[in-house]
Amino acid sequence: MADGREPRLRLLRSANVGPVTYAQLLARFGSAEAALDALPMLAARGGGRAPRIADLRAVRQEIAAVERLGGRYLFIDDPAYPPLLAQLENAPPALILRGRTDLMVRPCVAMVGARNASAAACRFARELAIGLVERGATVVSGLARGIDTAAHQGALAGGTIGVIASGIDIAFPPENAALQERVAAEGLLVTEQPPGTEPLARFFPARNRIIAGLSLGTVVVEAAPRSGSLITARIAAEAGRDVMAVPGSPLDPRAQGCNLLIREGAILVQSAEDIWESVRPIDPRGVRTPANRFGNAPIEDAGDADRARITGLLGPVPVAVDELIRQSGCVPAVVQMVLLELELAGRLERHAGGRVSLR
Repeated sequence: MADGREPRLRLLRSANVGPVTYAQLLARFGSAEAALDALPMLAARGGGRAPRIADLRAVRQEIAAVERLGGRYLFIDDPAYPPLLAQLENAPPALILRGRTDLMVRPCVAMVGARNASAAACRFARELAIGLVERGATVVSGLARGIDTAAHQGALAGGTIGVIASGIDIAFPPENAALQERVAAEGLLVTEQPPGTEPLARFFPARNRIIAGLSLGTVVVEAAPRSGSLITARIAAEAGRDVMAVPGSPLDPRAQGCNLLIREGAILVQSAEDIWESVRPIDPRGVRTPANRFGNAPIEDAGDADRARITGLLGPVPVAVDELIRQSGCVPAVVQMVLLELELAGRLERHAGGRVSLR
């Protein structure tokens, strides 16, 4: 296709090519076509077999399915790609959208919380969402039960973005199918998964990073100490975004996560105005994606000694890439090249916070 979707999707859908690897491959080779040609050589250097390259026919079927469902692709090198999301190291290389893309330009606020939320918390979440859209914000959430549902319901009239962990043709939970359709029709539905993808557990942390990445700040209304909502809050904090929490009774386990966030420095909020005061000074339209993110870059080939040194420092325990650079004594470009080779060979796993480990 003339617009270049096919080679970029083939690269993205190929085995062992994640968001970080995709960005590095384009930065090093300048085009998806050149990167596809280089995959077997890079995987061999990493000590593995050539990764399975996505079938062209399957990619064309995916594109046709997206168009049939009323969706469209937005690639990370497109000027319309949300600049705040593009700042994440593991920003999705391609989004599939259905609905009003102008909602991503407005100041976005993420609102997340417990699936088994209390009635009082759901009512408060709706009130917060109504107040935020009245002030010109877009409310972002994950279309889950509880707080997510209440946030979308409150914001539908003014503007809401639903980020899902499945294809745009699959609703989860099933009881939110009508709400998901309303979000797509009146707001914006966002996913990085191709049509037909079921919402597997491993896709939800990836969805959470999109929710946090789109937003100037993340508000947690009600959450247990170990929940996906706190993962979203952590991603927001790591990205330098505001984390806000609604305090709750210490007698309610569903409030413990919010109270813990406040104790650790999250902004205590009790109204939509509190949230708006936190995010209003920042205009996301002033943020730009790094200009040379996918520009041509010299390929720093690693020697066998460097490759052995860096691989020897890796193990099953995740370690920061900066620590590998320090301990190996190699320049960053060489370390990144070795990690790229190992990942394409299926031997490396990437973790949150720029950490890596051997599989």
